[in-house]
Amino acid sequence: MKMNTLALALAAALALAPGAHAQEKVSPEVGKAMTAVQTLLKAGKAKEALAKVRDIEAISGRNAGETAIMEKLRFAAAQQSSEPDTMVRAFEALKAAGRLGGAENLQYIGAIAGTYSRLNRHKDALSWANRYFSEGGTDSNMKAVQTAAQYYGGDVGPIIKSTVAEIQAAEKAGQAPSRDKINLLWNAASRAKDAGALAFANEKLLQYYPSKEIWSNAISSTMARKGLAPRFQLDLFRLRLLTENMRSDEDYEELASLAGQAGFADEGRRVIEAGFKAGVLGQGAKADRHQRLKTFMDKKVADAKGAYAAAEKAARESKQGDGLVTLGLQQAFSGQAKAGVAMIQEGIQVGQLKREGDAQLALGQAYFLAGDTAKALSAFRAAKGDDGVADVARLWANYARTARK
Repeated sequence: MKMNTLALALAAALALAPGAHAQEKVSPEVGKAMTAVQTLLKAGKAKEALAKVRDIEAISGRNAGETAIMEKLRFAAAQQSSEPDTMVRAFEALKAAGRLGGAENLQYIGAIAGTYSRLNRHKDALSWANRYFSEGGTDSNMKAVQTAAQYYGGDVGPIIKSTVAEIQAAEKAGQAPSRDKINLLWNAASRAKDAGALAFANEKLLQYYPSKEIWSNAISSTMARKGLAPRFQLDLFRLRLLTENMRSDEDYEELASLAGQAGFADEGRRVIEAGFKAGVLGQGAKADRHQRLKTFMDKKVADAKGAYAAAEKAARESKQGDGLVTLGLQQAFSGQAKAGVAMIQEGIQVGQLKREGDAQLALGQAYFLAGDTAKALSAFRAAKGDDGVADVARLWANYARTARK
């Protein structure tokens, strides 16, 4: 919390001005010492001023008013010289004497918390920040001190809870949450290894502040999600390609391989072609290997075309709709998105699906490829399951929202 380090010093200095606190009597000896402290404070010589306060303290027979002014000067000098423990001593003396209340009391508490924070004494900073709010403080700068103390002190649970609430409140008010607020949540969730909060933060970053880097982080964290079924690697690699996050020739090879193994030969070939076009494949020591892979994918496409009629016949004769869903998604990723949507819907109507969540994910992807974002989002929301399908569907939903803007 940034506070004017001279503010309290000047307040104390004003107490020495002629006519101020007329009810207080200051002896010439005490007044002379106080004026010396005031001069040092104005000159920015805080440590010298703090030492001079001790001269006042050594004067015997001080009255209550003189002692109160002395403690205010001590507080100001300690604040300027970054000695929060001494600030606390002065504050406690003033409180005990009944010399602080209301806004001034909060100002002193805030100054103590801010000074501890600047010194990275997070436990003490949090204690005083909490006291500030418990005694009625509302300054947003002090909220930043409290949050920083919680974060660096390792107590990120309250940060996660309050930041999620603040993000949701902003959305409810029709406002976009600030990027700093979402980043705070992302960092706190990462520190706490809170997968749910991290997924929420990623979703909000993708929704409001999408970028290539943010997409890379979101996809990578989903890939690393505990319990994610291996079959979703293909869907996540597809998003890597769409968000321009293919990092090497190995990524292109992996996506083409995953697509080919899952029956998406045409998609696999187009991935290889994209790698060649990007200048990532067909270069250097692996050029021959990449060319062989391209030839292999060409053969896979030809084989798939030859086997399609039999596969469709088997899928239509089955009492389970999974075959039709798979064939429909293959159509969608081969450039026949509308026909793919119809076939997936047919499969869902047949029913007896092995995984209903997967079918809704496939339907959402097909709708997206067909250009119908609203229906795609509806399908993605319907993709339920505890094996990662919901997380993957949310990523696709966020991409669908931003890609069509």
